[in-house]
Amino acid sequence: MAAHSLDDLRRVIRRIETRRPKRPAAQPIEEVLGGELVDTGEGQLLVVRREFPLSHRHGRQPLGAVLEAPLDLLSAVARAERPVEDARRLLFLDAETTGLAGGTGTYAFLVGAAWLEDDRLILTQHFMRDFDEEPALLAALRPLLERASGLVTFNGATFDLPLLETRFLMTRRRWPATLTHLDLLRPARRVWTSCLADCRLATLEREVVGVVREDDIAGGLIPALYFDFLRSRRAAPLGRVLAHNRDDILTLVGLLGWFGKALTSREALTAGELGGLGRLWEPVDVERALDCYRAALAAGLSGAPAQAVRLNLARWEKRFARWDAACSLWEAAARDAWFDPRPWEELAKFHEHRRRDFVTAHAVVNDALGLAEDAGVASSVREAFAYRRARLQRRLLARD
Repeated sequence: MAAHSLDDLRRVIRRIETRRPKRPAAQPIEEVLGGELVDTGEGQLLVVRREFPLSHRHGRQPLGAVLEAPLDLLSAVARAERPVEDARRLLFLDAETTGLAGGTGTYAFLVGAAWLEDDRLILTQHFMRDFDEEPALLAALRPLLERASGLVTFNGATFDLPLLETRFLMTRRRWPATLTHLDLLRPARRVWTSCLADCRLATLEREVVGVVREDDIAGGLIPALYFDFLRSRRAAPLGRVLAHNRDDILTLVGLLGWFGKALTSREALTAGELGGLGRLWEPVDVERALDCYRAALAAGLSGAPAQAVRLNLARWEKRFARWDAACSLWEAAARDAWFDPRPWEELAKFHEHRRRDFVTAHAVVNDALGLAEDAGVASSVREAFAYRRARLQRRLLARD
């Protein structure tokens, strides 16, 4: 009876096992992510390739506008070590990594690169399916770097490029140290610091390029998704990572086109952008910077950005001894709703030292001291005005 029951139990188990559907084989990652496995000579690597016509618009920016960008001017205002040449040989680069802190233990597991070819933008994304595929990834990047006239990144000077250089050197490869680099973060900060909440690429993409991403993934979550893939081999969630990287590169192209147009034509720029463009030009071409400052004020720039522009413009007018223009700017700045000691100090110095008009200088300082006390500014500011007033009083008495 027991043996008969054991045989019955075995039959039941076999029936259950034969009814259970077999688990389907995992879909190959190249099919999931829409790429192909490429033999780089140092192993296989997943490469996802996309092509965009130059007429394609990323938000408000046509990709082809990058061809019209004055690269010599952009190189100068972005403080590139050498002028960037030949837009068709520029390489737009963005990396996704296993960590945000950098260091020798950080890998670039996904590197997106884009360049112009005929009437298209070619965008390729190189993905490591595991850490042992790093030699293949670096081998795939080497010919792209060798043919490039320059690199374009966003914050690449402090993150992407040092990391890639470290990975090249750690695998005994030569990094092209002489390759010109155009980091768009530096000019972006000069243009938009005073008129946008921040200068993150996502903010510029939304406010300047005109792209609002849907179902985007935060950059800080990307390393965790990669490590999850290494454990589970589920590739589908990585689709959002590749889309994030792809949009970053397209935004780079759009931003470079925006800068190129803004440096040659001020049409359609906001007052805040005109003021920022002045800051961008200032280290390179002062007169162009001053034209932008004047245009920003004429366009109705207001608040703290306007005050900064007035004082910056007045500083240069003073340096060029254009005293009437400087005084007009200081007087406008002194009328600002928030007390700022700088224009009052400049007006006092002008009347005392340039015009030798001690009466007007004394009146300016007296008014400034009263406003400083009402505004509750630092005691050092009030003491400086009090000291200047006392000196002017002595000069007036001596003259009488």
